[in-house]
Amino acid sequence: MKFDIITIFPNIFDSYFNHGLIARGLKKKLIQIKTHNLRKWTIDKHKSVDDRPFGGGLGMVMKIEPIFEAVKAIKKNNSKVIFFTPRGKKFNQKIAWQLSKQKQLIFICGRYEGVDERVAEKIADLKLSIGDYVLMGGEVPTLVVIEAVSRLIPGIIAKEQLLQERTTKKKGYVEYPQYTRPEVFNPKKGVNWKVPKELISGNHERIRKWREKKSQTIEK
Repeated sequence: MKFDIITIFPNIFDSYFNHGLIARGLKKKLIQIKTHNLRKWTIDKHKSVDDRPFGGGLGMVMKIEPIFEAVKAIKKNNSKVIFFTPRGKKFNQKIAWQLSKQKQLIFICGRYEGVDERVAEKIADLKLSIGDYVLMGGEVPTLVVIEAVSRLIPGIIAKEQLLQERTTKKKGYVEYPQYTRPEVFNPKKGVNWKVPKELISGNHERIRKWREKKSQTIEK
């Protein structure tokens, strides 16, 4: 799996990708991540990636030309170009599973007031949103999608049964409460915060039923 990121801040990802399971995946060459400075594909001496919006308004809008050229230079077969917009489809675990089957994902990270709509209409294969709010750019959503997809790549997670344990037949995600020692925590005198008795019963069937009852499945 190869992730290509088109952004005007190519160094913004460095620290994050140098830690945790993503760093291990990169070291084992299970995934590849490459950032691309959008200004590389500009044609004026100022390396401009934005311009004033038609119709007037506040802020600047990212231009289509450098984005088109960047995608054309990067895109290979069996790839998807992802563009983040509040009007996009809400990202979830089911989409993460679908994307994990691709060979290449290309992320277009918008900035400023917005991006020329022709990027969404003509260049992007998939328009996504990670929530009903507005961010300052597409870099954070890109991190979210890369992390969610990467953990599904075989070998990234050492204990792959964790994926099976928390996945439904429809590729949704099952989440249930987790506890660890101590069995009883005393934050102050006379107050006892206890682990549910089912989890310390030693009865696997009882534990399974408790987790099933308490779990929340996300399949939409």
